[in-house]
Amino acid sequence: MGKLPSFILRSVFNAGSHLSNFHSFSSSSNTIATLSKKPMSMSVRGKGKRDDRFDNVDHALVLFNKMIEKYPMPSIVEFSKLLGAIVKMKYYLIVVSKYRQIELLGVSHNVYSMSILINCFCQLGRIDFGLSVLGKMLKLGFEPSAVTFSTLINGLCNQNKISEAVSMFDGMTESGYQPNLIVYNIMLKGLCKTGDTGRAVRFLRLMESRGYEPDIVAYSTILDCLCKNGLLQEALNLLSEIKVKGVRPNVVTYSCLIHGICNSGQLEEATRLLNEMVDNNISLDIVTYTILIGALCKEGAISKAVETVDLMRKRGIEPNVVTYNTLVDAHCKEGVGNWPSMLLLCFC
Repeated sequence: MGKLPSFILRSVFNAGSHLSNFHSFSSSSNTIATLSKKPMSMSVRGKGKRDDRFDNVDHALVLFNKMIEKYPMPSIVEFSKLLGAIVKMKYYLIVVSKYRQIELLGVSHNVYSMSILINCFCQLGRIDFGLSVLGKMLKLGFEPSAVTFSTLINGLCNQNKISEAVSMFDGMTESGYQPNLIVYNIMLKGLCKTGDTGRAVRFLRLMESRGYEPDIVAYSTILDCLCKNGLLQEALNLLSEIKVKGVRPNVVTYSCLIHGICNSGQLEEATRLLNEMVDNNISLDIVTYTILIGALCKEGAISKAVETVDLMRKRGIEPNVVTYNTLVDAHCKEGVGNWPSMLLLCFC
């Protein structure tokens, strides 16, 4: 393995103390009892044995208790199948506790089980413990996978620790790991959350230079960031670039642009984009229509807003509470005569 960022290397030395503190908390019987009563269920089918079948977390825990009573003890692979299914049910704290329990019973971790544990800590908002598990993984001589790093990068971005996420991404690539499109999209989303549009665009170009063709999710993330920062012309230029490359914009792409353009008061340009969506057979959703209706109301064009509501209903999209509130608020502020009748005509 190549050189890793210093904050990862520090986690190697902190692994033991951090994890022991968390395990003592996660093993609290009251905490586990409370979590196990959540009204969530899931059916998981194993291969062959009836005992591999369970419908909810309580059943899964019964199966876990049966497994730890077996002799010889099942392998970490078998435990990870069960605990991985519990992760999908979002009982992260239970999974941490059960991993601790099998450790005490002498079952050794593998890369997959430790990656599951890292994911649990990240989902619980404890990226520090996730890094500690990585440290423990390195101490044991395991080679972290690209999935391990992407999980931590996502956790760092969710905690708004973007600089550390960038550092880990760089360390990951310098060590020979190849990030996939999901990791690039996570990084783009994280950079855009900080509002650093220039850095996000540079990262997009870096992604392209490394041979990864951004998908519409990546482009829409950048477009949204550009629009939120008032860089509308840059956003429109990027839209043109996307279309030239043969990437098809979707309703989210257009909604980001229309929202930004409406906020700037360019209603004609917003209408042009709406017509472009229709011409390209992209179905407008309630979000897109409500953005336009809000902009029309803001500009005092209430009759056009009502006409837009009528148009959306003809296209099979029913107004929601936000749409209603927007129109009612606009009518009240403008003091439009006979507005209750207009609204009744529009909504009934």
